[in-house]
Parts: sequence; structure tokens; C-alpha cells
Amino acid sequence: MNFVDRFKIPAGSKVRLQDFDPSFKGDHKAHKAAAEETDRQQQKLRALQDLLFAERRHSLLICLQSMDTGGKDGVINHVLGAMNPQGCRVAQFKEPSPEELLHDFLWRAHKAAPARGEVVIFNRSHYEDVLIVRVHNLVPKTVWSRRYEQINDFEKELVANSTHVLKFFLHVSAEEQLKRFKQRLDDPAKQWKISEADYKERAYWDMYVEAYEDVLSRTSTVHAPWFVIPANHKWFRNLAVARIVVEHLESLKMKYPAPTVDIGHIRREYHAARKK
Repeated sequence: MNFVDRFKIPAGSKVRLQDFDPSFKGDHKAHKAAAEETDRQQQKLRALQDLLFAERRHSLLICLQSMDTGGKDGVINHVLGAMNPQGCRVAQFKEPSPEELLHDFLWRAHKAAPARGEVVIFNRSHYEDVLIVRVHNLVPKTVWSRRYEQINDFEKELVANSTHVLKFFLHVSAEEQLKRFKQRLDDPAKQWKISEADYKERAYWDMYVEAYEDVLSRTSTVHAPWFVIPANHKWFRNLAVARIVVEHLESLKMKYPAPTVDIGHIRREYHAARKK
């Protein structure tokens, strides 16, 4: 079974996160054993992104969601950082700005969506509007409950216009999260990431699990699937995301476009210039 099928949530599935092991690492015993494969996937990803950028027939939207410490920044740095920034950018979805609040909740997502030939990573995403908004009761249920179908329609429109959508839920356990909070406390280079909200949000863990289960169940579609990625082992998380992105891009059968100039003429001019 390839990585795409192993971690993909089939459309119409009823998801229970307790059925997914966040410590799963497949046949790989440790980081060192997987390092060479991760490096190969990064090299493939770099080459495939170059094809995507040159061909300009497709675009790719990657959505990253997780509980705190799940590793969104780590995936961006260690996996997607292999791509050329000329054709790749990251969009963050924090608390909406006053301007964004004057529009519908999908306005900022559509505005940040990729152009053809481009890869865009959403660090958090439009799904915050059925996650934190739901858990903290920021809008009535009558409002957020309609958003699942609106999100599905939005993503369907993107796909109809040649944007491929891959969505990753980085699945970390509550115990691993607490361990990573402790590492942040002990590491001066990571203390800047700490906020009081991190610990306060743990009180809502079960509510977030329920909200994520509904997201995964109601918005994993054939055209824009969700993948539940085991994230307790950072190195396996990175490898799994890299392989899925690579396998999807390979399936597009991309080719470099034909030259728009007379290569033979330019080659003759080049050889003539060398003889002078």
C-alpha cells in the first residue's frame, strides 16, 4: 500500500481519532534509518516542483492542521522547505483582521490560494472557522454548522480550476504534546513560542478532538482528501508528508513545456560566438 492510500481518509468515512496511532512509524525503526529515504523524497519534491512551476498547468494547495505542537512549522521547515521559494509560499491563518471580518469567512482563503505553477502551504487554514470558532463558541452553531458544505464547495471550485488540494492533520497525542511543551520551557531557543494559551487550550482537548473528527468525516472528499499523519515521531511525520506530496505530484505526469524559441538557431549562434 502506498503512503497516499495508507493515511488518506476515504470520502464518507466516520472518523474516530482513537483509531489512529499517533506513534505509528511503519517499518522504520528510527530517524537514522529513515534519513536517506527522507532525503530522496526531498530531492524528488524539488524536481517535481520545478516541473509544476515550468509547466504552469496545475497548482498545489497544502493545508496543515494540528493540535498545538503537532508540527506544522516543522513540516514546512524540514519537508516543504526543500522547494524553491520562487514558486512556493506560506500563508498563516491567525485571528482574522478587521478587514477580513468584513468579508465572508472564506474570503481570506481564496485570496491566498495558489496561482497556476505555484505551491501554497496554509499554516492553519479556513478550517479554523469550524474548529476554534466551534470550540470557543465564537459564532452560533447555526453559523458554523453550515460551513462544512461551504468549505467543500470552495475546494471543489479550486479543483475545477486546476488546483490540487492536499490536507494534512498532524496527529499528536496529549502526552506527547505535554512533553513538547516541557521541551519548549527548557530550551531558550524555543521559549519564544510559549504562551499561556497553550496550556489553557489543553482543557479543551476533548472538544477539539470532536471538532476535528467532524472536520475529517465531513470534508474529506475525493477531490480534496484529508490525511491523518502520525506525528509523535517528528521524523516519520516529515517522511510521510513528503512521500504523499511526491506521489501526488508524480501522478500528474507533468512535462517540461516545449521551447518557445528556435533552439537550433540559438545553438548555431552559440558555436559561432565561440569561434570568434
